[in-house]
This record gives sequence, C-alpha cells and structure tokens, in this order.
Amino acid sequence: MGSRTPVNILILALMLGIGVSCSRQQTVDLIPLEILFGNPTQIQARIAHDGSNISYLAPYEGVLNIWLKGKDGDRDHRLTNDKGMGIRYHMWMFDNEHILYIQDKDGDENWGVHVVNVNTGEERLLTPTDDEVDHSVRAELYATDEDEPTIALIGLNKRDERILDVYRLDVVTGDLQLIEEGTESSYKWVIDNDLNVRGYMHSNSDGGSSLFLRDGNEGPFEEAIVWKSEDEMASGPVWFKEDNRILYLLDSRGRNSAALYAYDTLIGEQELLAEDSMYDVTYLMMHPVTKEAQAALVMRERSEWIPLDDDIKEDLRRLSDNARGEIWITARTMDDKQWIVYYGADNASGVYYLYYREENRFEKLFDTHPELADLPLVTMQPISFTASDGMELHGYLTLPSNAEKPVPLVLTVHGGPYARDHWGFDADAQWLANRGYACLQVNFRGSTGYGKEYLNAGDREWGGRMQDDLTDAVAWAIDQGIADPERVAIFGASYGGYAALSGAAFTPDLYCCAISLVGPSNLVTFLSSIPPYWASFQKAFDIRTGRLPRYETGEMAGLPKAEADWTEQDKADIEFLRSRSPLYSVDNIRIPMLI
Repeated sequence: MGSRTPVNILILALMLGIGVSCSRQQTVDLIPLEILFGNPTQIQARIAHDGSNISYLAPYEGVLNIWLKGKDGDRDHRLTNDKGMGIRYHMWMFDNEHILYIQDKDGDENWGVHVVNVNTGEERLLTPTDDEVDHSVRAELYATDEDEPTIALIGLNKRDERILDVYRLDVVTGDLQLIEEGTESSYKWVIDNDLNVRGYMHSNSDGGSSLFLRDGNEGPFEEAIVWKSEDEMASGPVWFKEDNRILYLLDSRGRNSAALYAYDTLIGEQELLAEDSMYDVTYLMMHPVTKEAQAALVMRERSEWIPLDDDIKEDLRRLSDNARGEIWITARTMDDKQWIVYYGADNASGVYYLYYREENRFEKLFDTHPELADLPLVTMQPISFTASDGMELHGYLTLPSNAEKPVPLVLTVHGGPYARDHWGFDADAQWLANRGYACLQVNFRGSTGYGKEYLNAGDREWGGRMQDDLTDAVAWAIDQGIADPERVAIFGASYGGYAALSGAAFTPDLYCCAISLVGPSNLVTFLSSIPPYWASFQKAFDIRTGRLPRYETGEMAGLPKAEADWTEQDKADIEFLRSRSPLYSVDNIRIPMLI
C-alpha cells in the first residue's frame, strides 16, 4: 500500500521528537512494517446470490484485484487486472454472472462503475469519463433487483457536476438511462425493492433535512419527515420491507440516541424496533428476500447485535460461540442457507468463514493477514474519562507489552471529524505499541455513534472544545501514570491532521512533536474548496464548523463572497474561522513537526 513510505518517515519523526528506550527494543521483536501496513492477503469475501461462486479481493503485483475462489480443488483465479490504486468494493449482480465494482483515479474519490463477467473475464467501464462530460464524474451504487438481474440503479453527476441524478444501468448492454433528476439540495435517493425511485433526502436552509416520498415510481414527491440540524446526521432512511410500504428509518427525534423504526409510508406512523439509551443504532441486518428486520447493530465499546427476529437468534448465538472478536455477516445467499461471516479481533488477523446454517457448519475461507500469526500483538482497551467541562468522553488505549509506566504516548486523532474510533485491529496502534509507544485514541465531542448530544457538542468547536478534549485526554493519561509528560506526540490525518496542527499551535507546551497528514491549516480556504457534489451540505458546514460568507442570490449563489462584499457579520464570521485556524497562530509553534 502507498502508506509504507510515510510510515517510515513517521517513525523517524517520532524517534527524533519523542524517543523510546533501547531496553524496550531489546525485549520485543519488531514487527516488519510491510506486514502491518501492506495489503491484506485476501479480504472482502462475497458469495453469489445462488451460492455458485465466492469472490474476494487480493493483491496482484501489489494491487488489490477481484479473484474467484476455485471449486473442487481448482486454483483460485484472478478476474480483474487493475494496476492503479486497487479495487476497494465489489458486489454480485443477481444474474450471478457479473460483478460490479467501483474505482476512482489516484484517490480522487470520483468513482466510476465497472463490471467484470466471471465466465469470460471481460471488464468494462460503464460510466462516462471526465473527458466525455468535461467535468469530474462521480457515481454511487444504489440498488439491484432479483427480478431484473442485469439492472442496477446508480447515482451519477453526468448532467451537473454538483448533482447526483438517478440512472438505470444495464450491465450487459451498457445502456445508461436517466430516470430521475436531482437538485442542488437533494441527496441520498430512496429506492424500493422493485427499483422504483420512491424518495430522496433534502438539505434544508436551516441545516436540517427532510425526507420526501411518493407512492410509486411517478408523480410528485411530498415532504414526509423533517429532521432539525441536531438530528439529521444520525437520522434517515435505511431500506424498504418487501411490501415496499414499510420503510426502515434511523431516527433521533425526541430522544438522544438514534433508534431503528419501521415507518408506514401510507399513514405516516412509525414503530420502534431497536434502541440503546446511550449509543446510536448504526446498521440493520435484513432477510435477503423478505427484507424483514432481523438484527440491529450498536457500536458500544465493541459492536453488539440486537436480535429482532427469532429466526436468526440461534444463528447469532452460534456465531458468537465461534467468535474470537466481533461478528459481521457480509453476504447471504437468496435461499439464506449460506452466510459469509467475518470475525474481527484487536490483536489477530481477521477471518472469513462460510457458514452453512442448516448444518451448523463453518468452513474457513481465509485469514486476511495470516502473517500476523504468532507476532507480539497487543490488546486495545476501552477507556473513559471526564473532560475539563464535566462531559464524559470515551476512547481506546493500546499499551506496549510489559511496559514500565510512564511510557511515551502518541495521541492519534481520527478524521472526519464526524466519525469515531472503534475497537478492533488497528495497524497504527499496533505499530506504535510494538515500537514502545502507547497509542491513545479519543472520540472527542463531535464524534458519531454516542448520541446527538455528544455529536452536537462539537458544533463550532473545531479548535475549541473539540481540541480541549484532546488536551484533557493527555492530562488524563499523565494523571493515570500512563504517559510521560515530556514525551507526548500528536498524530492524525484529515481532521486528525488539523487537530495535530492545532495542538502544536494552540497548546505548544503539551506536545514534543506533531505529525499532520493532509490536515487543513486554514478553515477559510478549507470551506471555500469543498467539492461541488457537497453543495447540499453547505449549511451543515456552517453549523458544524463555522459560517463562510457566500452569495445567496444571482449567478454567484453558493460561491464564497469576495472580501469587498463582506458585511459586518461576514467579517465576524471570517474572524471566528481564522481564530480556529492553526495557520494564524503559526508563530506559537516551537516543536518539531512533520506535515
């Protein structure tokens, strides 16, 4: 993977800035970087809908490609021939003959939809290129249907770079038909089980969102549900039940954590299916045919499934009995007799199994990183502490084995920031612990999964309370005797990179060095350069990060205002963003940095 060279540089930066004892290096075998940060040997197992074939991703000449598992002693064989950034996601079509996959160009996140025929090996790009439409093309996969086994509905910004319209795609003929146009404020199309476009999410001017629905595939959409800005990030539609009347929703209105509901689209009423008082419900497992809600996932300290259907309670118990860690069901056949199951652990390779339900039999498919076996990996421990303003915060701590505390510590800050760190195998944490450093990962306020109060406490707190949470985390680790106060580093990418820059600029005496990967240093230029297809989220950025003055009417509507046109309020908003931008406090920095 492309991270090998940066990792080598990070090691040098950490050693120069934070140091580590020689005695530590003599007691634990060093794990080679290519094992921790290289491609998995195999990953992302998928099974055809009829159970006829199993596919997976594996490297070819160092690049992840799609492979087909051999049968009856035959060798596995490669289906694709990518030599670029590699394939990250693939799915089976219902004809059990074609596999769709998405791929961008050099990490630009402008995804194209590709198809490969598993019988002939023919590969084709099914969406237009940038040159064909004269702007960056981005696609999303929406839905497929057993009754139309070669048809997929996709989102595509072919017509307008800012807007994802809905297209009907025939993966055999390549025919691409526009069936529904979006607007600058629409996002997340709602598709039913018959490939009808039933609705969409609309970004409202107050930062909230609305769900618009209609009964069938034609006619006007009507506003069905309105979420305020405090609710919109954890709420929204999931999928329809088989009858195409009941729509599963995640909803945090009137409560702190997002719960799972069954919403009757005809009468506008909803029934509670699953909830947790502290954590958001984040994922729904459905029956592959009836689309009955069968289990809900809650990401607590570790992920946990809440059974909703008696038909699979015994299966979940069996899977738990066989587990070394967390359980994920990643694919199921249409007859529901075979499941692809993934087990993830914090200190071992992930493992994929084929689970035969009727026989209660497990067939191991592969380890994702078999080379990790017998290496000195360590465990990841959930932690909680109280921030300086009284808010309870959560995270994870990975310590070197046999460490004599206090130890040098690296505060590793997740990106997003509207995401979260979770329990499981983390290559960065293992690398740091193996080299003698503690790794502290904090889900600061503004992180997702802990309910809307936790999330919304981060509004307009970039460089403020969100940064204070990181400072408080370091203080907690020092008070607990875990961290050596003279040897604390901060490291992150994207928002985490911003936090690393902010740590060096706003608390220059706390860290001995900082490492920032693609972290924005100026919130004004950051908000000015959001991609066109994020236009519908501009108001949300204003609420979450801070307001960037934009023209509201005319041909320039939506574009950042020129300084000559700023009002007094605009000037105050710009000053706020600058006050939270490390660039404007660069004179405070007096520690080594890697940017």
